[in-house]
Formats: sequence, structure tokens, C-alpha cells
Amino acid sequence: MENIISVKNLRKSFKDLEVLKGIDMNIPKGSIFALLGSNGAGKTTAVRILSTLSKAESGTATICGYDLQKQADQVRNCISLTGQYAAVDEALTGRENLQLIGSLNHLPNVNKRADELLKSFRLTDDAGRRVSTYSGGMRRRIDIAMSLMGSPQVIFLDEPTTGLDPQNRLAMWDMVRELADGGTTIFLTTQYLEEAEYLADHIAILHEGKIKAEGTSEDLKTVLPQESVQLEFSSSMDADRACALLEGYSKNTDNENAGIMDVSTDGSAKQFADILTRLNDNGIPLVRFTQKRPTLEDVFLTLIGEKKESESTCKA
Repeated sequence: MENIISVKNLRKSFKDLEVLKGIDMNIPKGSIFALLGSNGAGKTTAVRILSTLSKAESGTATICGYDLQKQADQVRNCISLTGQYAAVDEALTGRENLQLIGSLNHLPNVNKRADELLKSFRLTDDAGRRVSTYSGGMRRRIDIAMSLMGSPQVIFLDEPTTGLDPQNRLAMWDMVRELADGGTTIFLTTQYLEEAEYLADHIAILHEGKIKAEGTSEDLKTVLPQESVQLEFSSSMDADRACALLEGYSKNTDNENAGIMDVSTDGSAKQFADILTRLNDNGIPLVRFTQKRPTLEDVFLTLIGEKKESESTCKA
């Protein structure tokens, strides 16, 4: 698939602080790409550079086939940016905000395009109201609608669900997916793991200015070994006996169900067999034995060096 965004060895510093330390990205046309990272990882800096609001110190990038440094005007004509906070004129109505953007960009058929977007973003009934009366979710929707007035090929969404309640966050996710289904390439930055996992075709984890890993959600989960197993016993008494027997392993019990225990391993068949043998030799029956796959959160915390070590919290 054709890459609509290609980035090679992008670097950026602010005084003595190196924010981006040579990042590479290749984003296919019509896909949703999520740049995942904690606060201060460099996500917004990357977006500002790629949207021509800031300049990189070194590295190259092409967007829509145009060189980011040499053809910045052409890049601007094919992209749109929605920042972390809605950039709307609260004194104007929803329709007037869209018409203003259309007029400033000398777009043809401004009113027709505004009506199309109001319908797509489910704002037709509220189009005549001043934006100052809109809820947070409605402001976010009109903000994104404004960025789409010129039908951009690429839209940058910098943490688009920050500050939204769960209901509006889910609505925003559906909206982003609809944009991608319509052919728009989405470059999404987020610190929400579930957002990246739900939306993105491809995820890159940015930490301290470097891409630590990238791939689909499933690809990233293979970075870690199958680290743990979940043991389910018929009683808390059996779980307590098992805890004492499994000396040498890190263990955690479910606070709501004392008969369930997670046991950390190195993912090897040898350790799985050892656990089962100890239980069998001591007459402790299992209701269920489940190998647990790492979650995206496990991968993220491990890659940024914040993986919490399991502690033995069961009764020995």
C-alpha cells in the first residue's frame, strides 16, 4: 500500500533538551496511525513538525508526495490539524464557524460543504446555536468538522479525546473510524492505550524521543513472552496451599475471588510443567489453567521501563 506519510531520522531539540532523537515512520494511505506515549514523550512535537508549524533540525519527511521542508505550502494544502483543545469561535454558531473556515480558504460551495459536514457530525439540529452553548463533545465535533472543510487527505488529531467523558469519547472513536473508512488518513496521538488499540491499524510507541516498538496491536503483544498463567481453584483453601507450594514464583490472588491466582513465569514450557507437577503431586486439583497473553498495557509499561514487578500477595 502506498505510504502517504514517510519520515526518516527526524530530530528536534529545544535548547539542551533533545525531544525527538531520530524517529522513522511510514503511514499507508487511508489508514489510522496512532503515536502512543506518555506526557512529554514528544508526540505533539512530532505533530507540529509534520503539520509545518515547527521545523525539524534534521531528517526528512514527505506527505502526500511533497517534501516537508521544500514544499511546505503543498503539504498544508493536503493536511489538516486538530489540536488538543477545540479552536472554535464561541461567538459564532456551528454553521458560521464552518462558513468562516471555508471563506478564509476560498473554497467553492461553502454552504453546501458546511451542510454536508453538519450532517456527518450529527450537528444539523444545533447548527444555528452559538458554540458557547455546546457541550465539550459537540465542540470537539465542530472542531474536527472545521478541519475537514477543505477535504484534506491527511488529518492530524493530537489527543482528540482529552477531557471528554466516556460517552463522548466512544462517539469520537466512531467518528474517527468513519473518516478512515471514507479514505482519510488519520495520524492520531494519544496517551490512552485503549484508544490506540481500538482505533489504530498501526501503533508506534514513542518514549524519550525514540520509537521503542511499532506494529499492529497484536504484533506489539508478541514483544513480550507469554509471562503468566492463571490458576483457578475450587476453594480459597486450595489456593492458599498452592501459594505455599509455588515457592520461587511471583504470585497474585484476585481480591474478589480468592480461588483465582496469577503466577508469573518466563513463558517456558518447563515452568508451566513445573507448576502443574507441584500441584498434582500434592493433590491440589485445578478447575482451570489459563495461559495469559500480555496486554498492550504490559507492553507499553515494559518498553518505557515502568513494568511493575508482581508481588506475592497470597497467603502462604
